[in-house]
Amino acid sequence: MATTYLQLTNRVLRELNETELTSSTFASSRGIQTAVKDFVNKGIHDIYNEASEIPLLYARTTQNLTTGDAEYDFPADFRKIDRDSFTIGPRELVTNSEFASNISNWTTGDGSPSHTSSGNGRLNLNDAAAYQAISTTVNKEYKLQIRVLSPNSSSSALIVRVGTSAGGTQNLNTTQAVTDFRQGAILNATFTATAQTSYIYVESDSVQLDVDYVRCSRSDTTRQKVQYVSYDDYLQNYKSIDDRNDSDVYGTPAKVYILPNFTAFGVTPIPSSDEMTLSYNYYTTHTDLSAHGDSMALPDRFGSLVTDRAKYYTYMLRSDPQHAQLADRDYQRKLRLLKTDYSTKADYMRSDVRIYNVMSDR
Repeated sequence: MATTYLQLTNRVLRELNETELTSSTFASSRGIQTAVKDFVNKGIHDIYNEASEIPLLYARTTQNLTTGDAEYDFPADFRKIDRDSFTIGPRELVTNSEFASNISNWTTGDGSPSHTSSGNGRLNLNDAAAYQAISTTVNKEYKLQIRVLSPNSSSSALIVRVGTSAGGTQNLNTTQAVTDFRQGAILNATFTATAQTSYIYVESDSVQLDVDYVRCSRSDTTRQKVQYVSYDDYLQNYKSIDDRNDSDVYGTPAKVYILPNFTAFGVTPIPSSDEMTLSYNYYTTHTDLSAHGDSMALPDRFGSLVTDRAKYYTYMLRSDPQHAQLADRDYQRKLRLLKTDYSTKADYMRSDVRIYNVMSDR
């Protein structure tokens, strides 16, 4: 169980021989209790600042790009960017593609499609059909991937159609056989869009089938690196073209820059399509703990690192430099251990890249 804000605060109060808090008195703390609560958060902030690049504080996010929009906000917990991590690739166009908790965004085509909690969540088709409309670009090719399982039969099939309406002109009409209900089967297919809206229609052939996921994206786009440039470089070499705000110069972004306020980034050329995503890695910041049950992102075994730092600030508040120095010594020693254990960013990134490549190949 993660160490809570209440537990961290009481550890410090206990060592100071002060009255501990409870879940019911935590919000109404006073005096030294309130100071210790503040110093716990201040201690966590110090760790984030002094061990800023440990992988524990590292995250990856994906931003959907929008036609004509050049600038996008960083996440709320953003602190610092990894400039070498930007990649651009195709956007997943199916909403609720993995049926984690429901089948929302899917319309009943026939029978009574339903949700099942099997696996990580699936679309259940028992002599039934469901479909979803997605936005597409005329004359562009799209790749479709569907994983289907037969929970009760080793011989069944999934009927898949893609067209300009749920039952209209078809750009794709195929069947995926399921011969091993334990392993399921994966359909990989492509279609060329003939309208700005395409309908993905899935149907069972009279027996029960579970659809694990339905994924669709542009087939002519592969994930690739995007070069980081300084804001000054952007101003000198690219901004004049973007300022024309002319769709004729829109395209696939090849450069990314950080705005001077460090709360957002921009891409150039300006995106020409909603069918792209930009992914990147960043270092997170600490969001102050507030409620007594809040827990920190750091591993529990480093709770003493936080309390040592909180004790340091408390002793300084009490004008007790001798005990403050001892607390700081313990803090610095444990901080070195934290860096030694977790600061090998290269190893972490090699692991992260392996995971990322597997995910992007799906």
